[in-house]
Amino acid sequence: MPTNRPTQDDDQYLNNRLEEGYWQALLREGEYAKSVDHPTDCMPEFTINHQSQSHNTLTIPAETDNKQADWDAITVVQENDETLLLNVIGFNRGGLLVQWKSLRGFVPISQLLPSSLKNNHDDDRKTTLESHVGQTLNLRVIELNAEHNRLIFSERAAQVESGKRSEILHDLVADTVTEGHVTNLCDFGAFVDLGGVEGLIHISELSWGRVTHPSNMLTSGEKVTVYILDVNETKERIALSLKRLHDDPWETVVQRYKVGEIIEGRITNVVDFGAFACIEEGLEGLIHFSELAEGQFLHPRNVVSENQIVKARILSINSKARRLGLSLRHV
Repeated sequence: MPTNRPTQDDDQYLNNRLEEGYWQALLREGEYAKSVDHPTDCMPEFTINHQSQSHNTLTIPAETDNKQADWDAITVVQENDETLLLNVIGFNRGGLLVQWKSLRGFVPISQLLPSSLKNNHDDDRKTTLESHVGQTLNLRVIELNAEHNRLIFSERAAQVESGKRSEILHDLVADTVTEGHVTNLCDFGAFVDLGGVEGLIHISELSWGRVTHPSNMLTSGEKVTVYILDVNETKERIALSLKRLHDDPWETVVQRYKVGEIIEGRITNVVDFGAFACIEEGLEGLIHFSELAEGQFLHPRNVVSENQIVKARILSINSKARRLGLSLRHV
């Protein structure tokens, strides 16, 4: 099975993705990912349920001089892989805000159990998340950074017995293939449960071709075979890929296609300067405005439309730049 291991030139790219993109992507639907000192300091879209506080449903500790001690204590909790029962004090469209002593943490929507979020439509999701305020969740720390006030919890991770996650992480090896189940689909990619820990397939790693949304390729609960790009045991981050299970079509494009050849393709996108046509998964070519048809027309949409099957002549192939020039006019 092809491995398509990233080259040495890709190492920095992968490291940057793991370091900067993993939780950035996870939290993109709700950037509130750090604790705040006062409820009034919250982002505008973050809602704190003050009414539940006034009824003593939960207690919000005042700012204390023991905050560093609380960070030290939660660090021990993480090191011991313990779970905590925490009160939900607020929400935004990205997840829930929880309280632990003087610290506040965030539970991303992707880290909630399916039973906690039955519908992912915006209106229903808002109602569901709001209904969690005042409730208690069983959670496990999945990321902690006191310097940046970052405290991230997971309800999914809390389902795994203590110590099991570290064993699973240790057994996962980069450049190998494993199986899992899709747990959540977001604009930026798909989360996959690998038996107790979750990895992220970034949208750019779903296919060599164009992917508008992960739901076009995967469904929640689906069993998938994935390629492990990288594993960071310390930060419990796993980068996965689907496309690297297959050969990169651009690497062999010049062996399989020739300039002047007439091929069949499907129009995938129509823009002001032309149209893009897919001739196979991962291979898209551009039909420039000037190569669409003879005569005058106002817009490429006057000539072609999305999903239309067309015959085109190959004008140019540049595998290094991943560019393919096509023409309808010269067929």
